Amino acid sequence: IVRPGKLSVIGNGVVIDPTHLLKEISILRDQGAHINPSSLVVSESASLILPVHQAVDAAREALRGAGKIGTTGRGIGPAYEDKVARRAVRFGDLTSDTVLTEKLDALVAYHNVWLGAAGHALADANKMKAELLAMRDELLLYVGQSWRCLADARAANRCVLFEGAQGVMLDIDHGTYPFVTSSNTVAGQAATGAGTGPTDIGFVLGITKAYTTRVGSGPFPTEDFGDDGNNMGLRGREFGTVTGRKRRCGWFDAVMVRQAGHVAGISGMALTKLDVLDGFNTLKICIGYQIDDSDNIIDYFPSNANSQAVCKPVYEEMPGWLEPTFGVRSWAQLPVNAVNYIRRLEELTKLPVTVVSTGPERDDTILVKDPFEG
Repeated sequence: IVRPGKLSVIGNGVVIDPTHLLKEISILRDQGAHINPSSLVVSESASLILPVHQAVDAAREALRGAGKIGTTGRGIGPAYEDKVARRAVRFGDLTSDTVLTEKLDALVAYHNVWLGAAGHALADANKMKAELLAMRDELLLYVGQSWRCLADARAANRCVLFEGAQGVMLDIDHGTYPFVTSSNTVAGQAATGAGTGPTDIGFVLGITKAYTTRVGSGPFPTEDFGDDGNNMGLRGREFGTVTGRKRRCGWFDAVMVRQAGHVAGISGMALTKLDVLDGFNTLKICIGYQIDDSDNIIDYFPSNANSQAVCKPVYEEMPGWLEPTFGVRSWAQLPVNAVNYIRRLEELTKLPVTVVSTGPERDDTILVKDPFEG
């Protein structure tokens, strides 16, 4: 959206908080971005995140206590539940007062049964409707069909970049269930969630750090609770972009990345934050797991929650590098041990490294292989 002349499309697979959408548009405009109906289209089929979803989300997490999933509390999960249950309010419903009233009444009647039983304040359909109507004219400026935008782009032979959210291991089917998000996050969701076919997806770039992080609850076999993990967090400024929550940090998990590559169909890997590992004398890479006291080692991340919780990482160690990689923009300038580390990650994950990132600036990037060549 910050690039002039480019069309940004929010697809049908996204759940949208309309208040936050307009707030983000305002922030970006203040920073110089030109956002208008010719630069932004929002799918009329996208479901809305409403205040009732945030209330349900917060109430559920509070009731879970120590067993909480670690959601952002923004209502994303409950909004996806309503979508699947066919009671969601969708972006296109804003065009009809009658439809909007009927859907909000039904939605609130459903959720208030649980909110009331749990002792929480009830949702107010009339209040939500009034808030939506106050935003409606501005929101509807951007309404459209994401599938049509993609069809037009395909007909004009234009290049389309799909961007997903969340890690592969947070996928509702393939992730660390139940500590996952409420939607599919694998690359195949780009087609379903935008309105095109799988044959339109070309090169799939999987983005991973040179170490491993996780935010919120859930299994994390390579988490480092000592100085190394703390240093990764400090150097990498590991705090959630939206929530500000501190991320958990640990060593690169080649088993999990390899598995993610298989289920997502990754073509090449973007290895980011290599500079965070500068100065470590020894680097660890997880090459397998032990799930009991025997010598048996498994080479995949199990789907069983009990097994996930007791996975112990089996590490391979490599020498680190003392030379700084921060801001390095050519492969030839990388320390020998950094190159060796990257090559070993490629061998273990079965994924070619296409891009290496060495700093926060957009230009702090080494293009190892152009995805459009060959």
